[in-house]
Amino acid sequence: MILFAASLLTLAAGAQSMSKAEAEACRQQLAEEWKTAKRQQYQQLWQDSKAEINSLAMPIWLWKYGEKPADGRSLWISLHGGGNTHPLMNDQQWDNQKRLYRPAEGVYVAPRAPYNDWDMWCKQALDGLYEQLIQMCVAYLDVNPDKVYIMGYSAGGDGVWRMAPRMADRWAAASMMAGHPGDVSLLNLRNTPFMIWCGGDDAAYDRNKLDRERGLEMDSLQQADPEGYIHETHIMEGMGHWMMRADTVAVPWMAKYKRNPYPRKIVWQQEEVLRPSFYWLQAPASELKRGQRVRLTCEDNRIEISECTYSQLTLWLCDELVDLDRPVTVSYQGRTLFRGKLQRTRENMRQSLSERGDLSYCFPAKVKIIISENYKATI
Repeated sequence: MILFAASLLTLAAGAQSMSKAEAEACRQQLAEEWKTAKRQQYQQLWQDSKAEINSLAMPIWLWKYGEKPADGRSLWISLHGGGNTHPLMNDQQWDNQKRLYRPAEGVYVAPRAPYNDWDMWCKQALDGLYEQLIQMCVAYLDVNPDKVYIMGYSAGGDGVWRMAPRMADRWAAASMMAGHPGDVSLLNLRNTPFMIWCGGDDAAYDRNKLDRERGLEMDSLQQADPEGYIHETHIMEGMGHWMMRADTVAVPWMAKYKRNPYPRKIVWQQEEVLRPSFYWLQAPASELKRGQRVRLTCEDNRIEISECTYSQLTLWLCDELVDLDRPVTVSYQGRTLFRGKLQRTRENMRQSLSERGDLSYCFPAKVKIIISENYKATI
């Protein structure tokens, strides 16, 4: 028998409920404490111009353009080409990438891939390196975490094909230039504006054919969900692997968008690198596997889960998403699983910020929803 229920995560001993104004003041205080802690944690790495996890180093080159806006700088992560070749050849591609694009404003970062392989920008360890890079730029350069962009050329484009959906809840927008999509799913790009660029004559590994097909796939996704899957596809007829810098217009296109960290409709599918959280959702670590999927919407304090292949979900909530002074209702395929008021607490905010490492993912409330006590994956 499948049981439908929800358990409200009660206040920890000594925890105190807060008003909306108190939660906002707490958020600002925790943000300053977090930035101070990150500056201390990453001091040596920042001085050495690199990100590093478990002795795997990713050197970084950065340049600042324009004046810092009132809401913080933007961050542009730009991935170079190359591949399974001599390191000096990849170093040359890194040098080219440093000045390939120029935003009107922002911190432009060209990292050097920590590998010299064909999939240099696709490997599992890169997720953590990007997270660390973003955190350093937020802490040291006052980057706005809702204005982080990723783009890449050739092998760097391969990386964008994978990293844009894999870490879609981190990017404000993404642009892929002259890369190969492989078997990547595009479902997670529902809330991440995405550009596809490829030369019409760039036939190596069928890049032109496959990129065109993926553009048509994005068209279909947007037709079925018109408010999501913002994208443009540019197959440059008569051009080969080098597009004569026509793709540089991707930079002002991306700059039009900011990340919405609290989207009211989420499509989340696990990719080859498993991640326990996505936007304001958290899945059980023991159930993560490629293909696991969640679809839900949030409107007027009602969260409707239409698909979930996990036994349970934790929903991290804030006043930007729901009115926490009113009851919140959560249903799964039409059946109500929870209805009640949730408490704002400092502990929730501290926990979510610590676990997510992102100033926008500092949530004052949470509720754990039990989908099924007799769990069987349906993928």
